[in-house]
Amino acid sequence: MLLYTSISLNVGHLIIASSVFFFALASYAVLFSAFLPLSGFWPLDILATDAHYKYVLILLIPTTFYFVIANWVGWEYYRNS
Repeated sequence: MLLYTSISLNVGHLIIASSVFFFALASYAVLFSAFLPLSGFWPLDILATDAHYKYVLILLIPTTFYFVIANWVGWEYYRNS
């Protein structure tokens, strides 16, 4: 039981850490790159100089979740009717 609790805590910490990392990266890509100079780190510089595709990955995540949830709700309506 203790091992299972330890693994689930580690997975929870991993989810929180990856969410914070994605939030920081998306904040830099959308908000801060317009006001800050280029950083010298090439992946961040690509995000800063891009004007269109930096929004695609950020907007793809909520769109995917909407699609998955809508499909799941539709499947549940179909199964229970």
